[in-house]
Amino acid sequence: MRLLVKANVDTERSNEVTRSGKMPELIKSTLERVKPEAVYFGPMDGHRTMLMVVDLADSSQIPPTLDALFTELNAYIEVTPVMNLEELQKGLSELK
Repeated sequence: MRLLVKANVDTERSNEVTRSGKMPELIKSTLERVKPEAVYFGPMDGHRTMLMVVDLADSSQIPPTLDALFTELNAYIEVTPVMNLEELQKGLSELK
């Protein structure tokens, strides 16, 4: 199950983590655990934001995959199912 994860990070909490010098290690450990296909960072909706494309075998992997973003950064997270071109073509072929 491929998902687009949008994590809007709490500004106050991310300022604390950044000032403490722990932000690079937190991002590194998160990416090592999540293993996203792609990841992008930038401002969205007035917050520091991380966009990741992740491919999970099962929805039960969502809590352990995303929990650190909640607990460490007080992130507001949106999860949207997405498809690559091959998956879209497979789905469209089943419409016939």
